[in-house]
Amino acid sequence: MSPTTGIAASQLHQLIYYHMDNDLLDTANFLAGRLYALEPRNADSSHLLALTYLRLRRFKAAYDFSSKSGSNGRHLGCAYTFAQACLQLGRHTEGITALEKAKSFWVGKMNWKKHSETTRRHVPDAPAVYTLMAKLWQGHGDLRKAGDCYIEAHKANPFIWDAFEGLCRVGADLNVGNMFRSPADGGGGGGLGTGMPEIYTDEVLPQGSFSQQIFTPSADPFGGRSANGPGQYVLPDAKGKTSLLSSLRAQASEWDTPTANGGSGEDDVAMGGVGLESEENMSEPPMAPPRRYRPGQQPENLDKPRQPQLRGHMHSSSEATIDDPLRPGIGGHKRTISGQTSQASSTDPSAPPRRSNRLFGQGTTTTKPTRSTADTVSSLAGKTVRAAKAATGAKGRGTSTVGRVVSGNRKVMPPDPAEKEKERRAVSRATDRNAPTAPGVTAAVTQKAHSHPPPVPDVQVEQQAMTALLDNFRHLAVGSYATARFDLPKAIQTFRSLPSAQRETPWVLAQLGKAYYEAADYKSAQECFARLLKMQPTRIQDMEIYSTVLWHLKLDSNLAFLCHVLRDVDYHAPETWCAVGNAFSLAREHDQAITAFKRATQLDDRFAYAWTLMGHEYIANEEFDAALTAFRRSVAVDRRCYGGWYGLGKSYERMGKLEEAEQHYRIAANINPSNATLLVCIGVVLERLKNKKAALANYSKALEIAPKSALARFKKARVLMHMREFGLALGELEVLRDQAGEEANVWFLLGKCYKGLGEKSEALRALTTALNLDVKAAPYIKDAMEALDEEEDGSEEDD
Repeated sequence: MSPTTGIAASQLHQLIYYHMDNDLLDTANFLAGRLYALEPRNADSSHLLALTYLRLRRFKAAYDFSSKSGSNGRHLGCAYTFAQACLQLGRHTEGITALEKAKSFWVGKMNWKKHSETTRRHVPDAPAVYTLMAKLWQGHGDLRKAGDCYIEAHKANPFIWDAFEGLCRVGADLNVGNMFRSPADGGGGGGLGTGMPEIYTDEVLPQGSFSQQIFTPSADPFGGRSANGPGQYVLPDAKGKTSLLSSLRAQASEWDTPTANGGSGEDDVAMGGVGLESEENMSEPPMAPPRRYRPGQQPENLDKPRQPQLRGHMHSSSEATIDDPLRPGIGGHKRTISGQTSQASSTDPSAPPRRSNRLFGQGTTTTKPTRSTADTVSSLAGKTVRAAKAATGAKGRGTSTVGRVVSGNRKVMPPDPAEKEKERRAVSRATDRNAPTAPGVTAAVTQKAHSHPPPVPDVQVEQQAMTALLDNFRHLAVGSYATARFDLPKAIQTFRSLPSAQRETPWVLAQLGKAYYEAADYKSAQECFARLLKMQPTRIQDMEIYSTVLWHLKLDSNLAFLCHVLRDVDYHAPETWCAVGNAFSLAREHDQAITAFKRATQLDDRFAYAWTLMGHEYIANEEFDAALTAFRRSVAVDRRCYGGWYGLGKSYERMGKLEEAEQHYRIAANINPSNATLLVCIGVVLERLKNKKAALANYSKALEIAPKSALARFKKARVLMHMREFGLALGELEVLRDQAGEEANVWFLLGKCYKGLGEKSEALRALTTALNLDVKAAPYIKDAMEALDEEEDGSEEDD
């Protein structure tokens, strides 16, 4: 491959990342196609092309182009993109296999604090891979392995919220108090920088019906690592201080043109003109400028590394070892566009020039640093280093001009006296702002400007800020985990105790509204969702829950308005069609509701809530076989969807299959033990199975959970009357009379209870009240009254 082709490919790399970062995905995809045509055998080209297809949500194309180097794990970027495409296409085992085969490239890799406005990592680290692998295992149906991967991801990086929410979704039993902790809180102190949280090592147990499975985290890949081994990251010293010289050394190299990861899939991409440092040297002082040798003089170090090949002949990033001294970004030489070795990353004075330097006719001597750069480095290191003189070119050979502007190797002229004052003022202003001095400043001025180094950032302040951020995450996690465990009072209290700046945000209001909905406090839930929509009128997420809240409150006009708003925001969102289906259901147009819910499942066949609502509409139409199919699809998508299990139980109950109904009701109650309605349903089935004592126990437990549940109290009073416990039944009915005094059934049952106690006058008064409240039930009430009169007549005759 010609040198021109290699430089063109390097430029295409920069252009592709530029357009992807600015969300110009079509242009990025077009450029990636040109790069792939230029280097069809390079795995990096396949990775970028597949990545652009993935960002464009063209998953099958991303799957195809990343399969060659990703399915066998030879390239980490291709394997990660391939696994993401497999997750979207439902090919979970293929994605898991690809990530497992590429494990040697990502295990132990940590990109903590390596992303900023000027730097990036375009290949994933271990926490990201663990999170993706957990989603693949969860889609495959293995919740235990999914939990293990989520634990590993959270241990390495607690700020990956997907990992915590994934643990909640699989029903893990977590100790949230031991999560989101920093070393300052008494943790183990494992981590990068000054605020890396401690590693979470508690065992995780599933909840409810998954109590047989035990989630045990695997061996910690981030513990006990040194700072110099391959595939290992650098830890700070015990005080959490990073070397000031390592951060200031970047100022000396910021005038070099950044590389564009020419040909290496794991190189860093520098942005904003700031060069990247190697991980091994982040805490070491800078090296002295490279020593120059006279013609004919040989360096002392005879163990020269092999010269790097041209870009087109280099191995892919996953084929090269991570401790290769020639690897850019991992301690090797960075290369500028002109082919020269970067000043900041060149640490071996005996390293020979690149082959591309000879091809471009730049001589055989090592690259000479500029005077300003060398003086800056020497002054920052606290040493006085004599600037090297310019080498005399060979006789008859002109000075090369290739890369003069981009590499910083232009000739240094004596400073103009007229410009000294201007330079001094510029240096003083840059020093006050802790900014690097501009190129062109003389060595004396630079040394004076840096005689007092800028102040080191307060480690304690950084630690306090990190601790406060982690405390905020822990507070949100406590509320979210309580909602997932259906500990609704705790969830509501936690979210309401947040500061107003955090509480009045769309995410927190949505969580609070869902907690109120699960607690059957529909009025409070409506208020939360109404405030949410005022704050974010275009929100689509969680609006299916809001539509169900309006359905329960029978607010048909509000529900119709919500449907119009959602239709204008996103016509093709499944949440929109769930709201439309609830509106039709409230109007008792069940066929139209079923059609709307079918549309929601067509848009997203893994939307479990739409399948659940569809099943309830089938029950309303008494199409029980279709209802069973819909509910089974719901629980197949989400094993912890208690609404789907409840629907299966309701369908079997309506079909007369009481044993199957009890079984599915109990599964739903194990998932959501705080729902009193599920216990009432179990009690009803047991009562029909002639097991009145067990039914009474479920009714009593339901009243313990929800003391204001009128249905549970009514069922308990009735079963007590069947057991001829009229005194206990009367106590429950008197409480129920105060709660629901407008219900004719309550007065009717109260009259029969008085009759059982022998209080005929009170019984007659209660039955008369029931008759006045419900005229349609007059035949039943009159029969009871006539039976009461006959008993009175019989008693008088006996007397």
